Amino acid sequence: QVQVVESGGGLVQPGGSLRLSCAASGIIFRINAMGWYRQAPGKQRELVATITSGARITSGAITNYADSVKGRFTIARDNAKNTVYLQMVNLKPEDTAVYYCNVGGRLTTLSAFDSWGQGTQVTVSA
Repeated sequence: QVQVVESGGGLVQPGGSLRLSCAASGIIFRINAMGWYRQAPGKQRELVATITSGARITSGAITNYADSVKGRFTIARDNAKNTVYLQMVNLKPEDTAVYYCNVGGRLTTLSAFDSWGQGTQVTVSA
């Protein structure tokens, strides 16, 4: 079983910054992709940003962002700590949501996993 725990949410004024962290723990063979999703009240959960390990071991990680956050949010991962970060700057009221971390990979060479955290609230308001 893989546990995923997010931290770093809170209340911030428009234009402010926050950094979210997400750590995965358990018996993990390999993590392939880590990502952040968000869900605002009355709306469906949507992708914010994802980061993979890359197609080849020698290549860099591949990142993907929702159009609404490009240029404002940056996703990064620390493979040694099984941790992913989301640096958010120039936050807007429409960024208000519960942010969820998702981690996917393999428990063994034959068994995959896909785990979600419990979510962390981000509120952008004056």
